[in-house]
Amino acid sequence: MKKLSEKIDIFNDKIGILTSYLALPLILITFAVAFMRYILDFGSIAIQEITIYLHALIFTIGASYTLKDNMHVRIDIFYNKFSNRKKNLVNFYGAIFFLMPTCILIFYTSFNYVLSSILLLESSKEAGGLPILYILKTYILLMSLALFLQGLSELIKNSRWGK
Repeated sequence: MKKLSEKIDIFNDKIGILTSYLALPLILITFAVAFMRYILDFGSIAIQEITIYLHALIFTIGASYTLKDNMHVRIDIFYNKFSNRKKNLVNFYGAIFFLMPTCILIFYTSFNYVLSSILLLESSKEAGGLPILYILKTYILLMSLALFLQGLSELIKNSRWGK
């Protein structure tokens, strides 16, 4: 089980590193959009949508990396004062009762939504927008799968199997 957890962590580490490289193109494209709009008096819906796609990819796919490195948002009123054993219990039961069911629910409820978008090859509703809206929607499934896997890794690490 510990090997499985390590493989999931390595997978999500690579995802985190890859998505971090998207931040620079996001910044540059956002700058280009503002420059074109305010200096050149020219706009492009497609280029603006690229920033949306990159932003969504960084946050949805990077979520599992954030969880792996324990950098996610948490209310630490009590948690910081807990012993390591209590923290492990909170993380273990939090993954079982909250994280993993939420990932399953997101995947289940969005599967047909994403699938129909893929089958239709759905494109942007905006004139001049990107013809690949279905790719943006697949981020939902990818996020729920990556988070579920990282939740499984967290379960293993915070249980007797991870010791």
